[in-house]
Amino acid sequence: MTKPIHRCWAEIDLAAFERNLNAIQAKLPKEVTYIAVVKADAYGHGTPHIVRRLMQSGVEHFAVANVKEAAVIRHMGGGWPILLLSPILPGEEDAIVDQDLIVTVSSIEELKRLDALGKRHQTTIKIHLKVDTGMGRLGVWHTQALALITAIKHYETIRLDGVFTHFSSAENDPDFTQTQRKRFLDILSSIDHSGLIIHADNSAGIDSLSADSPFNAVRVGLLQFGIPPYPESVLGKATVEPVFTFNTRVSLVKDLPAGTDISYQRSYRLTQDTTVAILTAGYGDGVPINLSNKGHVLIQGRICPIIGRVTMDQTIVDVSHLAHRPSPGDKAVLIGNCGDETISIAKFSEQAGTIPWETLCSITKRVERVYVGSREI
Repeated sequence: MTKPIHRCWAEIDLAAFERNLNAIQAKLPKEVTYIAVVKADAYGHGTPHIVRRLMQSGVEHFAVANVKEAAVIRHMGGGWPILLLSPILPGEEDAIVDQDLIVTVSSIEELKRLDALGKRHQTTIKIHLKVDTGMGRLGVWHTQALALITAIKHYETIRLDGVFTHFSSAENDPDFTQTQRKRFLDILSSIDHSGLIIHADNSAGIDSLSADSPFNAVRVGLLQFGIPPYPESVLGKATVEPVFTFNTRVSLVKDLPAGTDISYQRSYRLTQDTTVAILTAGYGDGVPINLSNKGHVLIQGRICPIIGRVTMDQTIVDVSHLAHRPSPGDKAVLIGNCGDETISIAKFSEQAGTIPWETLCSITKRVERVYVGSREI
């Protein structure tokens, strides 16, 4: 029987991932806790494989978006702290106790629900208080934070384990980020934060690692996958390498005459006789429709432009300039290296008018994840 080949696949290099972890950990002071953010299926890389390698590499704290994501990690083993970054919905409370999770809290209402949960189960609920320093999303507004911290002390079943905030514009607005930082530090200066986990920075901007800083943890997301979003940050200087490549195949090669209007809505006109290759990937796999008529792929180490509209299952590229006519089954690289050419996630995302976070999360389950660089546990 012929072994089926992947029509569209993402290759994930776990050895490269571990080298990135080592490089990041080397930049962190020993007293700073590495909180690995692995929400959204570890940014599309696959939670079980990524978390297992993180555990093997000595990372002890994890952060996810919700209880379903937390359950995947907890199923792999107990004892590792798991922080839920999103609010708990009514009806999800029992999972906190069952899975021994740490809850993000932003309001009195949440405290009351968690206190009732703790009393019902006769246990203590660990929380991190989130402070809204200007993003306007989760967290207690910074001017009301001290009152909420005081209120926490009145709930016997609640244990404050950490305090954190989120810098919404670390990549492009250092002045506002400093304003957010000052608001957060002002709150910390007014409370006894000894023994608490204090975190604000993530891969976007690590600027809190001085010896006299109250910050003792950092949330690391995209950087651990070899994508330094903002190289000017402290951790952005860590030498990391890409972990993720996105690949597809040629299914058909054909010659079309000049003057032909191709694709849906006849969205591209051929100005000369053209050899085109049809690829086995489209927006149903995670190739953004915004790459229509402007994106590129790599075939035979050469850049090949996408022509016409990206469709659900297929994409057309111009291969007229290649030295050798492609054959069905040949590999085409959407993100990654081929010969001397590279299409980075940053470049792919820029051409699509989006950001690397969305690109990774948008590559669908139809795309096979192929893992290389595995090691024995």
